[in-house]
Amino acid sequence: MRKLLAFLILLLVLLAILDRVAVAGVEKEIATRATARYDLAAPPEVTVHGVPFLTQAVAGRYDEVEVKVGALNAAGVRLSGVDAVLYGVTAPLSDLVLRADQVEVRAERVVGTVVVPEATLNQRAPKGMKVDVSAAGLDVSGEITFLGQKVPAKARMKIELTGKGLRLAPEKVTLGGGITVPDPERFLRYEVPIGDLPFGLKFTEVTPVAGGLRITAEASDVPLQD
Repeated sequence: MRKLLAFLILLLVLLAILDRVAVAGVEKEIATRATARYDLAAPPEVTVHGVPFLTQAVAGRYDEVEVKVGALNAAGVRLSGVDAVLYGVTAPLSDLVLRADQVEVRAERVVGTVVVPEATLNQRAPKGMKVDVSAAGLDVSGEITFLGQKVPAKARMKIELTGKGLRLAPEKVTLGGGITVPDPERFLRYEVPIGDLPFGLKFTEVTPVAGGLRITAEASDVPLQD
């Protein structure tokens, strides 16, 4: 009885080790493929969720895979906090082991987030204006030039998603010194272009957060290889 118990314990330990070795291999393979497919500067941090992993590996389908890309440049715009969760990733373990260069790996659905830092927003802001972002919203303040005169101005900005990035336009403008400037919005309206995101992510929502704007994006039927 003791020998059987010892054997079962040893078997469980070996299975646990095999489980961790297998998940590390799949995580590395997904990171390598994502790096090549989406021309990332460095391999992302990949975590396959779900325990035990081997049951997913045998089925060749991984329910949830977390990918942390970190920071990147898109269309010359510095982005941070680029993260994605891949759902329903199909990749049979036997195929990855025996013919990794031939097997097709895809994700049924991807949900991602990216942060446009306040520093990036300031770089794109109209000359003389400073951006301040909080959970309450995005404000700009500074001076605009009208008829050769510097006029103090501040505004709460409306944030809109476009197909190519962000559009910021003033909702309410306050000018200092009681000066009236016709259509002051034309001095404060601007755009922040954002290039293609990894995994073919398309913008769905933008939210002001401390230190920047967090964009949520989604995609479906996403390939993880060239």
